[in-house]
Amino acid sequence: RADSPDSHELYSMQKIPFLSNIFNCLFSTGTSDPFIKFKLDGKNIYKSKVVNKNLNPIWNELFSFPIRDLDQTLHLKVCEVFTLLHISNSFDFCMCWLFQGQPVSQAQVGRFTCGQKNQVWTGIYTVILVEGQDMPDCGQGDIYVRLRVGDQRVRSKNLCIKANPQWRESFDFNHFQDAQENLMLEVCCKRGRKSEECWGVLDIDLTRLPVNQRQLYTCVLDPNKGKLVFLVTMTPCSGASISDIQSAPLDNLKTLQETQEKFRLMNCLRDLKDVGYLQIKLIKATDLPSTDISGKSDPFCTLELGNSKLQTHTVSKTLNPEWRTALTFPIKDIHDVLVLTVYHDDGDKAPDFLGKVAIPLLTVSNGQQITRMLKNNNLSRTTKGSITLELNVLYNPVRAGLKTFRPKETKFAEDNPKFNKKLLARNIYRVRKISMAILYTLQYIKSCFHWENTQRSITAFLMFVVTVWLWELFMLPLFLLLLIGWNYFHITPGMASYSQDLVSSLFFLSFQESEKKGLMEKIHMIQEIVLTVQNTLDEVACIGERVKNTFNWSVPFLSFLACLVLFLLTAALYYIPLRYIVLVWGVKKFTKKFFSPYAIDNNEILDFLKRVPSDVQKVRPA
Repeated sequence: RADSPDSHELYSMQKIPFLSNIFNCLFSTGTSDPFIKFKLDGKNIYKSKVVNKNLNPIWNELFSFPIRDLDQTLHLKVCEVFTLLHISNSFDFCMCWLFQGQPVSQAQVGRFTCGQKNQVWTGIYTVILVEGQDMPDCGQGDIYVRLRVGDQRVRSKNLCIKANPQWRESFDFNHFQDAQENLMLEVCCKRGRKSEECWGVLDIDLTRLPVNQRQLYTCVLDPNKGKLVFLVTMTPCSGASISDIQSAPLDNLKTLQETQEKFRLMNCLRDLKDVGYLQIKLIKATDLPSTDISGKSDPFCTLELGNSKLQTHTVSKTLNPEWRTALTFPIKDIHDVLVLTVYHDDGDKAPDFLGKVAIPLLTVSNGQQITRMLKNNNLSRTTKGSITLELNVLYNPVRAGLKTFRPKETKFAEDNPKFNKKLLARNIYRVRKISMAILYTLQYIKSCFHWENTQRSITAFLMFVVTVWLWELFMLPLFLLLLIGWNYFHITPGMASYSQDLVSSLFFLSFQESEKKGLMEKIHMIQEIVLTVQNTLDEVACIGERVKNTFNWSVPFLSFLACLVLFLLTAALYYIPLRYIVLVWGVKKFTKKFFSPYAIDNNEILDFLKRVPSDVQKVRPA
């Protein structure tokens, strides 16, 4: 208590040694880095130190703060240093507890148990968005649905506004054993550039959902906005865990045999969604970049596989952390990529990025300890530091093959992409590369027609005649099979990956060179890129509009001419087998050089379409 110039009395609040077992509800093999924030009248008045890797933290800190009223409520917020667990629990204490003139008991101050979210999931909620019913069919625009379970968010595809939109999409959400989360569905409509309009928000309680039973929901939206039909299924899931490296599940012979038995070919049809099992032994990282003034870092690592995420504990004050942790994931898709990201723990601030590694599951060599160089956030170049780990992948090839022909899991919603000139330039480069490959192939075929190499043209002519004369439909997949087999024996995976890395490095070097250019050179580069995109879009739009205008009689003469040609083609195909027509066309192409050596090559279909006006040319004839 202290005197004040005001008429009110000021009290000094003192924090006694604070002991807590609040994190006992975490999985037994996990760790935590907790700290506590004290808030009074909406303001933070004190933050405790962080106790690293402890489920029973003891702070033993003292602080004082003047208060005016003993009826004020002190808010205690228990936080976990940047974690995927999203621990943030608040507790309220009345000031009068602290001023009774008697020692405060341990139970009064803070011996309590909270229910924060565990990062190890025990089930999967599968939501199938079916359709909308009796929705307003007025105007143009898009309708879509946002779905959320806790912090997991996805969005459906956009459909045109109509009375009965059919989405037919499936989404998976992780279910945590100690979570009390609902399924939120928000139906939205967006018309052009106008702000979106909400047609209704649905809140579904998932705690009462029966296991392995599909539930049908037909929920009414806002008045005159119709209904939304969807299905929800809760399926138990096992396989996610965090443990010490000495207690790795697959190191136990019994667990290894049970897992191998689970994914044997004989059991391929038991649970088609459970494709495989991944175990990661995260050993250490070396030579990480420093982020503190002291030249050290507080690194931790997050691991992502699809929409599943786990996180290690933080190792304080080191550039060579040793986590020695074993983490396991259930595999839903063998084509997923394991992403490991190393961060610096910056207290209650956002973590600092240190490096990232991406490993496709199909490239894993079981039981081999590997060291990978860390890369930047977009994985375009290496950065300082490396990470050492050991991977084991067990999967059923039949389930993995069947999953390949099913829709890929939708990634949880991320930040909206922003314009990036480098990304635009890279995408144009990729399109140009594919276009050049197609162009070179067409040039090669054209050279056969022009007899630039006599031996090659004779070989191509004989192959064409024999293939067309003996062609059967089954030969198409057979040809593709032979092509893949040829590449298997002549293109080794090492050479392919090396050439890919070489192209990526050369492309990155070109970006570095572009960064050295002046302002005017960058402006001209952007103008060239935008001009290329503009012309490409114009060509694609013109072709589509000209095809449309051919069929809607925009130019009667051209539409009548198309009808005549189609009638003759129909009669020819009716009386003459397609094999003979193709054979005659091919022989004419190969012999055209001899009968008309100075003839100009052309494509009759494209020549016809160029005479048909596009929508722009209909308004402004040129």
